[in-house]
Amino acid sequence: MSERIGFLGLGIMGSRMAANVARAGFPLTVWTHTPGKADSWAAEHGCAACATPAEVARASDIVVSMVVDGEQVSDILLGPDGVLEGAHPGLLCVDSSTIAPADSRRIGAALGEHQVAMLDAPVTGSSPRAQDGSLTIMAGGAAEDFARAKPLLEAMGSLIVHVGELGQGEMLKLINNALGAANAAALAEALLLARATGVDLDAFVEVTSAGSGGSVQMTAKSTPMREHDFTTLFKTAHMLKDVRLCLEESQTAGVPFPSAAHARNLLVATMGRGHGDDDYAAIIGAAEGLAGLRL
Repeated sequence: MSERIGFLGLGIMGSRMAANVARAGFPLTVWTHTPGKADSWAAEHGCAACATPAEVARASDIVVSMVVDGEQVSDILLGPDGVLEGAHPGLLCVDSSTIAPADSRRIGAALGEHQVAMLDAPVTGSSPRAQDGSLTIMAGGAAEDFARAKPLLEAMGSLIVHVGELGQGEMLKLINNALGAANAAALAEALLLARATGVDLDAFVEVTSAGSGGSVQMTAKSTPMREHDFTTLFKTAHMLKDVRLCLEESQTAGVPFPSAAHARNLLVATMGRGHGDDDYAAIIGAAEGLAGLRL
């Protein structure tokens, strides 16, 4: 636990991940965009807070970032008062945000010019698994940087996988989330078909969960969809961003991903219905609109 850890971003995921870092005994310094939030969070968890990412960098050996998109990652790592401004040679940046692979490579190259290393280490598992430290973490970057960061990553996740060079963690995460969104869209449509044809929905969930129709989405989202309970575990806006990024990579690679494109369209409609900050289980509303039927 000799490595000093900095954590940038204390949102739905970051606050839970950082709490596990603190519980694991790492010396921890935190920062987040919202004024006053880092101070109150630090007081609650027995760690330190700083006013800027640069100050966090000065106090840290490894800095974890968990923010919304590539623009924010670039700002807090490379921008004014950012990590690079306070960095020292040998600092390691671990970005757990979900951003475009090209952005990870660009930011990593800029950091590398100043002897600062970078891993892209996005996570999957949503807020309940962030809470209990059982996230899956896929990391891209140099093997020696992964080995150095692994004890820290193990404080936040239960499955930690080195998946290749910088940017490959993000690529795998985007594919994973696009596949998850496609599964969620299919689940919403299957629930509506079951309802329209008179199938008992309890029986539908029990049988399909035990067969080839079973999925993580079935387990996690069938009840929220049926109850129209869109309490946020993973925002619709964030899922749409991830699917959009995946489809951009799909286009570049020349590999069609039509099920993800369909999910994107339903997520766009879900955003249009005002559910951008709600959980992506709200995709059921867009499917209901197409079917002209309420679940």
